[in-house]
Amino acid sequence: MAYWLLKSEPDAFSIADLERIHRSLWDGVRNYQARNFLRSMQPGDLAFFYHSSTEPPGVVGVCRVVRTGVADPTQFDPHSEYHDPAAQPEKPRWWTVEVEFVQRFGRMVSLETLRQTFTPDELWVVRRGNRLSVMPVSEEAARRILELAGEAVGSP
Repeated sequence: MAYWLLKSEPDAFSIADLERIHRSLWDGVRNYQARNFLRSMQPGDLAFFYHSSTEPPGVVGVCRVVRTGVADPTQFDPHSEYHDPAAQPEKPRWWTVEVEFVQRFGRMVSLETLRQTFTPDELWVVRRGNRLSVMPVSEEAARRILELAGEAVGSP
Protein backbone atom coordinates (compact mmCIF):
# COMPACT_ATOMS: atom_id res chain seq x y z
CA MET A 1 0.00 0.00 0.00
CA ALA A 2 1.18 3.52 -0.82
CA TYR A 3 0.18 6.86 0.68
CA TRP A 4 -0.71 10.07 -1.10
CA LEU A 5 -1.91 13.60 -0.47
CA LEU A 6 -4.76 14.99 -2.59
CA LYS A 7 -5.49 18.72 -2.54
CA SER A 8 -8.91 20.21 -3.16
CA GLU A 9 -10.41 23.61 -2.56
CA PRO A 10 -13.28 23.02 -0.13
CA ASP A 11 -15.53 25.40 -2.10
CA ALA A 12 -15.11 23.11 -5.13
CA PHE A 13 -15.06 19.68 -3.43
CA SER A 14 -14.59 19.08 0.29
CA ILE A 15 -14.16 16.14 2.62
CA ALA A 16 -17.79 16.70 3.62
CA ASP A 17 -18.82 16.31 -0.04
CA LEU A 18 -16.92 13.03 -0.31
CA GLU A 19 -18.40 11.82 2.98
CA ARG A 20 -21.91 12.63 1.70
CA ILE A 21 -21.53 10.88 -1.70
CA HIS A 22 -19.03 8.26 -0.43
CA ARG A 23 -17.23 7.76 -3.79
CA SER A 24 -15.98 10.13 -6.46
CA LEU A 25 -13.62 10.48 -9.36
CA TRP A 26 -10.68 12.76 -8.55
CA ASP A 27 -11.12 14.67 -11.80
CA GLY A 28 -9.84 17.91 -13.25
CA VAL A 29 -6.11 17.41 -12.61
CA ARG A 30 -4.22 19.20 -15.38
CA ASN A 31 -0.59 18.92 -14.36
CA TYR A 32 1.50 16.18 -15.95
CA GLN A 33 3.45 15.30 -12.80
CA ALA A 34 0.24 15.09 -10.75
CA ARG A 35 -1.37 13.02 -13.53
CA ASN A 36 1.58 10.64 -13.45
CA PHE A 37 1.16 10.24 -9.69
CA LEU A 38 -2.52 9.42 -10.26
CA ARG A 39 -1.45 6.78 -12.78
CA SER A 40 0.91 5.27 -10.16
CA MET A 41 -1.87 4.73 -7.61
CA GLN A 42 -3.21 1.28 -6.85
CA PRO A 43 -6.54 0.16 -5.37
CA GLY A 44 -6.22 0.15 -1.59
CA ASP A 45 -3.78 3.06 -1.43
CA LEU A 46 -4.70 5.68 1.17
CA ALA A 47 -4.73 9.41 0.49
CA PHE A 48 -4.81 12.33 2.86
CA PHE A 49 -7.53 14.80 1.89
CA TYR A 50 -6.08 18.32 2.04
CA HIS A 51 -8.18 21.48 1.93
CA SER A 52 -6.26 24.14 -0.03
CA SER A 53 -6.95 27.80 -0.81
CA THR A 54 -8.72 28.26 2.52
CA GLU A 55 -7.73 29.63 5.91
CA PRO A 56 -6.16 27.69 7.35
CA PRO A 57 -5.26 25.04 4.76
CA GLY A 58 -4.55 21.54 6.01
CA VAL A 59 -5.23 17.81 6.11
CA VAL A 60 -8.84 17.10 7.06
CA GLY A 61 -9.28 13.37 6.51
CA VAL A 62 -8.49 10.21 4.59
CA CYS A 63 -9.84 8.55 1.47
CA ARG A 64 -8.98 5.26 -0.24
CA VAL A 65 -8.26 4.61 -3.91
CA VAL A 66 -10.82 2.10 -5.19
CA ARG A 67 -10.39 2.28 -8.98
CA THR A 68 -7.45 3.31 -11.14
CA GLY A 69 -6.71 3.90 -14.81
CA VAL A 70 -9.87 5.93 -15.42
CA ALA A 71 -9.86 8.38 -18.32
CA ASP A 72 -10.88 11.73 -16.81
CA PRO A 73 -14.28 12.42 -18.42
CA THR A 74 -13.95 16.20 -17.99
CA GLN A 75 -11.30 16.30 -20.74
CA PHE A 76 -13.95 15.38 -23.32
CA ASP A 77 -16.69 17.74 -22.11
CA PRO A 78 -16.61 21.03 -24.04
CA HIS A 79 -18.66 22.66 -21.25
CA SER A 80 -16.16 21.70 -18.53
CA GLU A 81 -13.47 24.11 -17.34
CA TYR A 82 -11.14 21.08 -17.64
CA HIS A 83 -11.96 20.38 -21.30
CA ASP A 84 -8.91 19.52 -23.39
CA PRO A 85 -9.63 19.83 -27.13
CA ALA A 86 -6.54 17.73 -27.93
CA ALA A 87 -7.89 14.76 -25.95
CA GLN A 88 -9.90 12.13 -27.80
CA PRO A 89 -11.89 9.25 -26.27
CA GLU A 90 -9.73 6.76 -28.18
CA LYS A 91 -6.56 8.57 -27.01
CA PRO A 92 -7.10 10.24 -23.61
CA ARG A 93 -4.45 12.61 -22.24
CA TRP A 94 -5.71 12.83 -18.67
CA TRP A 95 -6.22 9.97 -16.25
CA THR A 96 -7.67 9.80 -12.78
CA VAL A 97 -8.74 7.52 -9.96
CA GLU A 98 -11.92 6.91 -8.03
CA VAL A 99 -11.68 7.40 -4.28
CA GLU A 100 -13.97 6.50 -1.40
CA PHE A 101 -14.43 8.24 1.92
CA VAL A 102 -12.64 6.65 4.88
CA GLN A 103 -12.81 9.24 7.64
CA ARG A 104 -12.88 12.90 8.53
CA PHE A 105 -10.45 13.99 11.22
CA GLY A 106 -11.79 15.40 14.46
CA ARG A 107 -9.33 18.26 13.99
CA MET A 108 -7.50 19.57 10.96
CA VAL A 109 -3.74 19.18 10.74
CA SER A 110 -2.91 22.67 9.50
CA LEU A 111 -0.23 23.53 7.00
CA GLU A 112 1.51 25.48 9.75
CA THR A 113 1.62 22.35 11.94
CA LEU A 114 2.90 20.33 8.99
CA ARG A 115 5.64 22.93 8.40
CA GLN A 116 6.66 22.70 12.06
CA THR A 117 6.79 18.91 11.89
CA PHE A 118 8.23 18.04 8.47
CA THR A 119 11.07 19.20 6.26
CA PRO A 120 10.31 19.87 2.59
CA ASP A 121 12.04 16.60 1.71
CA GLU A 122 9.89 14.64 4.16
CA LEU A 123 6.54 16.06 3.00
CA TRP A 124 6.24 17.87 -0.32
CA VAL A 125 3.19 19.92 0.65
CA VAL A 126 5.39 22.05 2.94
CA ARG A 127 7.71 23.05 0.09
CA ARG A 128 7.44 26.76 -0.69
CA GLY A 129 5.76 27.33 -4.03
CA ASN A 130 4.55 23.73 -4.34
CA ARG A 131 1.42 23.78 -6.50
CA LEU A 132 1.00 20.03 -7.07
CA SER A 133 -2.49 18.76 -6.26
CA VAL A 134 -1.39 15.11 -6.02
CA MET A 135 1.80 13.97 -4.30
CA PRO A 136 3.28 10.89 -2.64
CA VAL A 137 3.59 10.60 1.14
CA SER A 138 6.05 8.22 2.79
CA GLU A 139 4.78 5.61 5.24
CA GLU A 140 6.62 7.36 8.08
CA ALA A 141 5.10 10.75 7.18
CA ALA A 142 1.65 9.12 6.95
CA ARG A 143 2.06 7.68 10.44
CA ARG A 144 3.14 11.05 11.81
CA ILE A 145 0.24 12.90 10.15
CA LEU A 146 -2.19 10.47 11.77
CA GLU A 147 -0.49 11.05 15.14
CA LEU A 148 -0.84 14.82 14.68
CA ALA A 149 -4.53 14.36 13.90
CA GLY A 150 -4.98 12.06 16.90
CA GLU A 151 -6.38 9.43 14.55
CA ALA A 152 -5.71 5.87 13.49
CA VAL A 153 -6.52 4.47 10.06
CA GLY A 154 -5.51 0.93 9.25
CA SER A 155 -1.77 0.59 9.71
CA PRO A 156 0.57 3.22 8.33
